[in-house]
Amino acid sequence: MTQHEMDGATVAADPGPVGPLLASRLTPAPPPEPVLVRPRLLRRLDEGVAGALTLVTAPAGWGKTTLLGSWARTVEPAPAWVSVEAGDPGARLWAYLTAALHPHAPAGDPARPDRLELLAAALAARDRPVLLVLDDVHRVADPAALTGLEFLLRHAGGRLRVVAGARTDPPAGLHRLRLAGELTTVGPAELAFTDDEVADLLVAHGVLLPAAAVPRLRARTGGWAAGLRLAVLAARDRPDPVRWLEQFGGDEPDVAGYLRAEVLDPLDAAARDALRRSTVVDAVSADLVDALTGRRDAGRALTALAAAGGFVDRDDSRPPWYRCHPLLADLLRAELGELTDEERRDLHRRAADWYAGHARPAEALRHALAAGRWDAATELLVTGWPDLVPYDREGAGGPVPAAPPEAAVRRDPELALAAAAERAHAGDADAAAAQLRRAAGHARSLPVPRRDRFRRLAVALEVTLARLAGDHDEVRRAAARLLATRTPEGSADDPRTGAADDADVRATAGAALGLVALSGGDLRGAAAEFDAALAAARAAGRARTELLCASRSALLHAVLGELRAAERAAGEALTMPPGQGWSCRTDCAYAHLALAVVALHRDRPDDAEAHLALAGPAADEPAAAALAALCRATLLRDRGDPAAGRRLLAAARDALAPPTTGDGPAGELAAWLLAAEADLRSAHGDADAARELLAGAPPRPGGPAGAAAVALARVELRAGDPAAAARALPRWDGPDAAAWPLPVRLDAGLLDAALAARAGDARRAGRTLERVLELAADEGFRRPFTRAEPGVRDLLAAHLDSGTAHWPTVSDLVHAAQEPPARPGPAPEPASDRALDEPLTERELTILRYLQSILSNVEIAAELSLSVNTVKTHVRNIYRKLDATRRREAVRRARELRLI
Repeated sequence: MTQHEMDGATVAADPGPVGPLLASRLTPAPPPEPVLVRPRLLRRLDEGVAGALTLVTAPAGWGKTTLLGSWARTVEPAPAWVSVEAGDPGARLWAYLTAALHPHAPAGDPARPDRLELLAAALAARDRPVLLVLDDVHRVADPAALTGLEFLLRHAGGRLRVVAGARTDPPAGLHRLRLAGELTTVGPAELAFTDDEVADLLVAHGVLLPAAAVPRLRARTGGWAAGLRLAVLAARDRPDPVRWLEQFGGDEPDVAGYLRAEVLDPLDAAARDALRRSTVVDAVSADLVDALTGRRDAGRALTALAAAGGFVDRDDSRPPWYRCHPLLADLLRAELGELTDEERRDLHRRAADWYAGHARPAEALRHALAAGRWDAATELLVTGWPDLVPYDREGAGGPVPAAPPEAAVRRDPELALAAAAERAHAGDADAAAAQLRRAAGHARSLPVPRRDRFRRLAVALEVTLARLAGDHDEVRRAAARLLATRTPEGSADDPRTGAADDADVRATAGAALGLVALSGGDLRGAAAEFDAALAAARAAGRARTELLCASRSALLHAVLGELRAAERAAGEALTMPPGQGWSCRTDCAYAHLALAVVALHRDRPDDAEAHLALAGPAADEPAAAALAALCRATLLRDRGDPAAGRRLLAAARDALAPPTTGDGPAGELAAWLLAAEADLRSAHGDADAARELLAGAPPRPGGPAGAAAVALARVELRAGDPAAAARALPRWDGPDAAAWPLPVRLDAGLLDAALAARAGDARRAGRTLERVLELAADEGFRRPFTRAEPGVRDLLAAHLDSGTAHWPTVSDLVHAAQEPPARPGPAPEPASDRALDEPLTERELTILRYLQSILSNVEIAAELSLSVNTVKTHVRNIYRKLDATRRREAVRRARELRLI
């Protein structure tokens, strides 16, 4: 196809009745400067084009066009490109598509739909697939055009691969490709910038921020590309960019203008009003937004907005809950200021009534205070105080309710306690403490029965404030004071006293003590506290506390080796009704972490991976993060990546508060991490490093160092010194070992059996193995046998011949047991790097992708914001590692190794 220049713009020759075609629509637009390469998304598109259709869908400003253009520049040969414009008739769109596909299309009139069969046949006859990028597909107004595209995808014999950018999901016809495994989608969640990408963007723009400010900026913008760029561009000109970015919000003129034009203006008045009123709360369900608006169809507007994602997120609960993007919420809350004071109070009153009717006392209290409903706020505190205790840093969104006036607090000091509880639940410890002091100043005027109740409520708040401050000793003291306020005999003057009140106090204090013990690594102490608190919570009917205790108990039972109890508790936690009035995301995460531990002990790695993926929120707590690291490190070792496992374990040990003594509570969990890290090192031939790690473990074999002692014995056995292993191995079947976690006892017993077999004492080895099998049978342990030391499979096989009460189990284990290599050595390399003596770094892989293009080293340096010398150094390293002498040879070699 010939081209000519017209008024400085390249225009394709007139193809006939559809008029001239703009060449600018047949090539990607230049990316915004400075260019930021996002390798993870480029890899996602590379993976997607293995199928017929890849859809990048998100609202305005999420970086769809930039991503598609960046990816197109890394592909060789360059893909065909078409930018769709609003109002394109079907014939004109097909003219552009045929022009883009011109080298691969048959000759003739491109606008005739009846020629699609010829085009499909021509594509199907090609040796290699053709890549086509369609940007802004949501602008296609002619349904027949999309039908034709679907026709091509179905009949091109897999030789047409389309990558499309759109603001909305495609028609149902294209979704049929999903069932065939031919559809890949990339949505706002993946397009959102990560912390590392935000840091790269700041550096590219020359804005220097402390590391701690980066995740705050990402959270503030929700990772939205346009919002981030607007924030960073404005911050460049500020004398104090850190302070300015801390205050950055959706009411900034540039951001507000963008959001109004692209998100709000297209909405009808009813949908916009529903969205605005919904921001009086942090998140809404369909019936809550109906309650706020007084309408019965407002929830439908949120459903439609959430379909596109990006600015209204929908969770996976049933019924679903919706949350506005942080910057959009800022803008909408600013618009709420246009309502009268009475209208805003009415919104809070509606919210308080809805939350109270749906067993959500914390949110009901917040909005009752905001609405100035003082009696309702006090009643919520008195009747529901255990459900107002924030066990985690749950926080709260939206504006802070004003403190109750002095006259109202003077009449009812418990109103100030209600305000303190609301601030504590929001994580504002200073404001909560101030309200608590304010309440105490007026409490002397209360009659004795109410004064006793006031003291109980005040002490419960003191427990909360101590937890927020991270003061474990004060939590224990405050919990003791709370337990001292119990009135198990009841009181005629106070209907809340008696057995139910006693259970509330025991559940609240026990849960707080359990959390403190868990944070300190005292796993058995935490298990005892949670079990007692769980029983009390059930007696009191406090589902929130019951869920917290059940989920933590499940995890603790799992790590102690009580797998059946762990499964039972985790199942109870995960099947509790989700609409109880609190977010169960973190609690469910603990239950999934427990199930991951169970699956690992039973040697079901796929199940363990799946549950770990759902346990992300639990990792916010150091002890849970340490246990998750133990699981992940074990799985990484199984996959042949022990180095990554060691890094995880070391980071988890650093995150734990260091114990003052080796046998302190935190020492138990730290010793497990240390033992696992030493085991990884010795399994890959580094016995000296393993011994050095274990040298710092406490010497008491019956204490927290049981795992470390067993690990040291394994190190010595692998090093070829069974005598040293026997000296290091503690007595695993004595009374002291009864308190050990069962996984440690099983490992120790198997090592004892292996040592007996090495010493030629087959009889003792058989007796020992039988006792280990007996211990493992009730809980269903498999991993200690299937992933055990060399020789255990032979030991199991010999045990079959000599006779065992667990014949079916042993027979199954013999077939499942995996023999490690005879000699320690490095882990197998990933398939893509197997032929490389030295793997490529992440930066080298990024530059390798550019080597496929026609860009020079200078241009690659400009694209990546690097110096030319740095790029040249990376290129030399790539050539050396790939055993290549020039660019084309390096690219060919990389493709053979599936590096690109």
